[in-house]
Amino acid sequence: MANGVLSFPLTAFHDDGSLDPDGFRAYVAAQLATAPGAVFPACGTGEFFSLDEDEYRRVVAVTVEESAGRTPVVAGVGYGWAQAARFARIAEDAGADALLVLPHYLVAAPQDGLVAQLERIAARTRLPLIAYQRGQVAYTARSLGRVAALPNVIGLKDGHSDLDRLQRLTLAAPDGFLFFNGAATAEIQARAYATVGVPAYSSAVHAFAPEIANAFFAALRDGDAGTVDKLLRGFYVPFVELRDRVPGYAVSLVKAAARLRGRPVGPVRAPLTDPSAADLADLEAVLTTGLDLVGAAL
Repeated sequence: MANGVLSFPLTAFHDDGSLDPDGFRAYVAAQLATAPGAVFPACGTGEFFSLDEDEYRRVVAVTVEESAGRTPVVAGVGYGWAQAARFARIAEDAGADALLVLPHYLVAAPQDGLVAQLERIAARTRLPLIAYQRGQVAYTARSLGRVAALPNVIGLKDGHSDLDRLQRLTLAAPDGFLFFNGAATAEIQARAYATVGVPAYSSAVHAFAPEIANAFFAALRDGDAGTVDKLLRGFYVPFVELRDRVPGYAVSLVKAAARLRGRPVGPVRAPLTDPSAADLADLEAVLTTGLDLVGAAL
């Protein structure tokens, strides 16, 4: 998975909010054609929180069908462990290769509880699991050791960006345990994460501008600091500043940018809201500049 950008596809909806499986199929096929390191359907960017079980099944199944074994498919699961296990069974039946365990719903919990949550999910699926620490989920080095000892827990995605803690976790983990940078707009912190041994990252930008995401990944991999800085200054920093204007724009702006490029993804579902006209105009300007930097067009 470290050999390419990790893709988190958007889930396509019709204007009335219903699932658009045909639009999603066309969209995910286009995403897979850009050769991501892995594809993660029905996760945060894919509005997992808004999907019922039948919609989830169709999203994962379409992704597996379009991938056709060429790219690993890692489906999101979440809520409490019982519900996560239900989604895990659906993903397993649909042919997913692994699961990303999203942070549990609402409550804070002690370390023993965080470990128990993963133990219960792991006991109910044959698929490999990647834990996701973000929000109220944050593992200590000791807890990560317990989690990593579970036979089918293979990695950790980090969304806290606490590099001191993350370094302790990487040192405590067994050889071969996977780590991923899961910060919002992860490219902003990609160099910092790499310094503590975490080069792989998820890219929301890949969901609407794989040309930019892949150019950044190649520059970072090749040590081309000039191109990395150019893309950070010219595109990523302005995009993040726009993203931070309104709660939920981490998904809403991504979906709006995909629509600007003619992708059949539709609107976001409540409680997210689509961008205002003014923010949409600013988004188009930022996106146009970013695409121009890599020789692409809107």
